[in-house]
Amino acid sequence: MYVAVPLKKTWEVDLVKPLRSFIAETYGGGSGPGSSPGDGDDDHSAALTEFNRLRNNAIAKSVDKHDSALEVLYRYYDQLAAVEGKFPISENQIRISFKWQDAFDKESLFSGKRTLAIASSSYERVCLLFNIAALQSQVGQSQNLTSDDGLKTAAKLFQLSSGIYAHLQPIVLSSVQADPTPDLHPDTLSALSALMLAQGQDCFARKAMNDKMKPAVVAKLSYQCSEFYAESLKLLQLETLKSLWPKDWITSVAGKQAAFHGIAEYYQSLVSKEAKDFGEEIARLRHSKDLLGAAETKGGTTFSFQDVQKKVARGLQEAEKDNDLIYHSRIPEISALPSIGKAAVAKTLPFTPPLSSQFKDLFEKVVPLAVHQAMTSFGNRKSEIVNMEIGRLREATQLLNSILVSLNLPAALEDLSGTQLPKSVREKSAKMREMGGYDSIARLMNDLPSLLQRNKEILDESEKLLDEEAQSDEQLRNQFKERWTRTPSKQLTEPIRSELTKYRTIIENAIRADGVVREKFNVHREGMELLSKPDSEIEQALPSTGATGSLENLPAVGELRNLMREVGNIKQERDELETQLKDADCNDMTVKFMMALSRDGAINEDALSAEQLDVIFSPLRENVSANIRRQEGALEKIQSVNLEFSEAKAKDQSGVSRDEKLKSLASAYDIFMELKGNVEEGTTFYNNLTQLLVKFQCKVSDFCFARRTEKDELMKDLSASIARQSTPPHPATPAYQQGPAAGESTAESKKVPPPRPPPPNLPNASQAQRTPAMAPASQAAYNPPGNYPTGIHPPPNPAMMPGQQPAPYPTAYNTMPMPAAYNPYMNWGASPPQYQPPTGYGQPQARPQYPPYQPPQYPQQYPPQQYPQQYPPQYPQYPGSYQPR
Repeated sequence: MYVAVPLKKTWEVDLVKPLRSFIAETYGGGSGPGSSPGDGDDDHSAALTEFNRLRNNAIAKSVDKHDSALEVLYRYYDQLAAVEGKFPISENQIRISFKWQDAFDKESLFSGKRTLAIASSSYERVCLLFNIAALQSQVGQSQNLTSDDGLKTAAKLFQLSSGIYAHLQPIVLSSVQADPTPDLHPDTLSALSALMLAQGQDCFARKAMNDKMKPAVVAKLSYQCSEFYAESLKLLQLETLKSLWPKDWITSVAGKQAAFHGIAEYYQSLVSKEAKDFGEEIARLRHSKDLLGAAETKGGTTFSFQDVQKKVARGLQEAEKDNDLIYHSRIPEISALPSIGKAAVAKTLPFTPPLSSQFKDLFEKVVPLAVHQAMTSFGNRKSEIVNMEIGRLREATQLLNSILVSLNLPAALEDLSGTQLPKSVREKSAKMREMGGYDSIARLMNDLPSLLQRNKEILDESEKLLDEEAQSDEQLRNQFKERWTRTPSKQLTEPIRSELTKYRTIIENAIRADGVVREKFNVHREGMELLSKPDSEIEQALPSTGATGSLENLPAVGELRNLMREVGNIKQERDELETQLKDADCNDMTVKFMMALSRDGAINEDALSAEQLDVIFSPLRENVSANIRRQEGALEKIQSVNLEFSEAKAKDQSGVSRDEKLKSLASAYDIFMELKGNVEEGTTFYNNLTQLLVKFQCKVSDFCFARRTEKDELMKDLSASIARQSTPPHPATPAYQQGPAAGESTAESKKVPPPRPPPPNLPNASQAQRTPAMAPASQAAYNPPGNYPTGIHPPPNPAMMPGQQPAPYPTAYNTMPMPAAYNPYMNWGASPPQYQPPTGYGQPQARPQYPPYQPPQYPQQYPPQQYPQQYPPQYPQYPGSYQPR
């Protein structure tokens, strides 16, 4: 009774592996702040397996025309919509290719399948919504339409289906981002939405008739139903869509459109009857009868309104009889009648997810990708501020150390005796030995090149994979031209190559930084080696000088020592500030970003991050600045006081070389501490970069594998389409190779040698043994074909095919010479008889007509044959012709 939309066919895909890889690469195992990687992996594995099962169930259960099958599709759609903001399934991110076939595809050997495969979650969502609406129409069609509950359920499902198709119509092109299959074309979706709406109104009209509502109500519902069917029929009959539908759709809709118009006229005639307007009643009944007859003709086997048709016929008969006998009312023209009102009860119900009342997000612990990206951006901004402030502190420390080294402080204050190793040098040496000394930093320096080379090789291999894939795609695109329809590699790999360029830049910067570190290491290698030795060896390596104990009581010495203690306090405060900067708490930003996404549908990360970072780091920035200002004041005092101390010490020139050596040791210690941190950070950096590059290489490998799979499928489709193409017409056959023309027999078309004349009548048997070569061909006897003695039939023609007519002989004959190598009738040893043509021979004479006959053909060389009996030849009797004796 109702039409149902067929389902789109799809194929299974693996959702687990690519999504697990993306989660590991993007979220790092844990699903959110504070979650452990192990727990996150377990949660994701179970959720991913369930997600994959939901899709497989949606494929398998969609063939069941039941509410439970709809619930399976609802749950998968809700989960797909929930993860769309967390897992970006697309061509250049998570490549999961979803392949769907056209719902109306009339698959055949020659036309193949109309399918479209796209790596896009939005495409999967659109196709799934199409199937949900199609299954709703199928479940509505399968309802028991004789019951109120069945009609109510069917009406609701048809309206929901209409709403989904109406929802898809404006968004399908932007969601698919490719030429969609015909079933997803906006015009197709509009036609399906209108048809489902008409069927929903159909259910309400039938229920009104079953409930015996007032005729005026039924008439309005039916007339609106006819209008809805008329609108859907108009869309179904569009030239671009007409061939798409099943063959009985248009006839069924056309029949229902006319039928419900007829039903509306019938019930409106009842209204006229109640109003005592018998003329209008008869006019409407006649019109109703015509419309129902037209509906029966249009609908054919789908026509199901025979009961109404009988009521109309019976009512028209009674009304005409009563009017003829009693009322004698004038019957108006149908065009003069007032129009029937319309009551649109069926509505295109809006699409309102979630569709399932039992939906629960399997990945609720995973923050949306927009929030994750905002947190990543916020983290980058925070790191930038922290690194900048820590950089300011370290630059100030380097400046402080360089100035102190140039002044040989505090070693100059500790070396007043001139013979003992200064306390600061002993402490620095002990600390260096505790940290591994020169050997430890030398070992780390030697490891850096191998770590760097490993990362370069991984990056080079990844780039090679991308280049090979792009080269293969370009080669096939040049070969197949416009038939190579997949997205170009250059367009897909743009973000991947951008990431590759970023890693390449990082490695180049690291190489330059390694060069600076190695240069500093080489300059201060000797001082670091000395400080790594025991104190006694360091003391022996220092030049000795005279005692300077008189300087101990100088006021400048005491003041310098106080300033050195202040410098120590500045450095200690600096270490605390660096720790505070690194440990700044920003965990509440996830909640703020989630609230902004829920409230506004988007995240203004710039504004939110700037506001929060200012709150967190403004006090710390002020403390850093204050610490640097304290250092500037302390350095000013140190330089002025040290000037007085240096003037007093300059009186003893023997201490100059010792001071220079102490300065170099102090500088070597500072460089050691700096390089130790740099090399350790570099080693950690290279190891972390290796992990990132391995993940990047895996992503590139997955991309290339997906592209190879896509290439194989497209090549398979292209091969099938090429095999189905019709063979082009063969070139024209040359004239000399062509057979006989139309109407020309085979015998006529062939060039055959002239026929052999029949044997002559020899005078005796000995003459029958002549050698064939001795008889002149010009003297051979001639017997026209067809004159054979009684009982003797002409020999068969081997060149003729069965059913073929022999070519007719010409009306005039000239004697043909025998082949020179063959004359079985030649009499050996006897002179041939001389033939004299009769008088008048060769002149035009009337010749008898003989039946068509093609004599046999013989090869030029043939052995002599013995004939059992010789018959004398028959010659035509011509007046005055020669007669043999």
